[in-house]
Amino acid sequence: MQLLSLDESYLKGKGAHLTAAEIAGQPDLWHAVEHLFFEHSESVHAFLSHAYKEADNIIFTGAGTSAFIGLSLEGAFFRNTKIQSRAIATTNIVSSPQDYFNASQTSLIISFARSGNSPESNAALKLADTFSKKCFHLIITCDENGSLAQYETTNPKYVFVLPETANDKSLAMTGSYSGMLLTGLMMAYINHPSIIKNQVQLLIKAAGHILSDALTTLQKTAVKDFRRAMFLGSGNLLGTATEAALKLQELTDGKIICKEDSYLGLRHGPKAVIDKQTLVVYFFSNNDYVKQYEHDLVGAMKSGNNALYELAVTEKNESGIEVGAQINFGNRQERIEEDFLPVCAIVPAQILAFYKSLDVGLSPDNPSVNGAISRVVQGVTIYSFETGITI
Repeated sequence: MQLLSLDESYLKGKGAHLTAAEIAGQPDLWHAVEHLFFEHSESVHAFLSHAYKEADNIIFTGAGTSAFIGLSLEGAFFRNTKIQSRAIATTNIVSSPQDYFNASQTSLIISFARSGNSPESNAALKLADTFSKKCFHLIITCDENGSLAQYETTNPKYVFVLPETANDKSLAMTGSYSGMLLTGLMMAYINHPSIIKNQVQLLIKAAGHILSDALTTLQKTAVKDFRRAMFLGSGNLLGTATEAALKLQELTDGKIICKEDSYLGLRHGPKAVIDKQTLVVYFFSNNDYVKQYEHDLVGAMKSGNNALYELAVTEKNESGIEVGAQINFGNRQERIEEDFLPVCAIVPAQILAFYKSLDVGLSPDNPSVNGAISRVVQGVTIYSFETGITI
């Protein structure tokens, strides 16, 4: 049997089997997440309806990869609820809680975590409870036994635990990321069940196309001699670009230095990092208005320092651009809603990072040679905050 076009015996020998299985298993995971969501949709709807009546802001939080989920959700929630929505990492909240909470505001805090055992997870919620008028805690996690799922509060709380298969066993988050992101999107669209069902089916088909048709392109890209990578995305796909940059950097143990930016933002200085050792990955929107800016930037990349290679990830073929290769994951008959694109757009980046990890001689399941990074962050001391300070 093969996973990502590689024999299982080879993968096990390279310490790569878990990651390969978790990446390849995402379509099945999404189906299971959808089934679980609709099993609990009534109670989720009741909790959110209560929260929306009182909350004046929504905060999406988490650490590392879990923090990036909110970057792809804030727009969907803002448009569907008309409530100000922001993605703020727990790592920012813990060090500067006074910048995000005060006694005159009520927040709906949507927390994401694979294990929920990162030191900042509970600390951020405790600070929110301490300094806010009131909080509604919606916890989305992959581990029912994690400390986040067990968080105790006097404020309203709802815990949604994903299927066990979402709880990745390898170091890098793959299925856990896309599974929690999909859960968040279904909650944003909870009043539109038919849209959810249609979109999940399209996402599953799209991932199937990637896993069957894009592997050769991604393998050929991974073995190119790049030492830097720049990932670009607009709107909710900036969240995808951010996660893609971390994934490649994690799985290569920092051998590939990665950055992310928006198409417009790249022009304001960050373009200076691109050189003949740089891979550029474009995540294209399927919104025609947005794509005008994206196409302009791709054209402008021909001036100044040229990248080693450019790869486009897009729902359908993008005409009028010159890149090394395109990965098209959609079909001609139906369109994936813009809000749902990040769920499947991240899959090629996960596969690319996996192949590059093998190319540089690492074990994707545990690529950190000196233990600098781990599945659950260690060594963080949480200090008490002086509650007497006026904020």
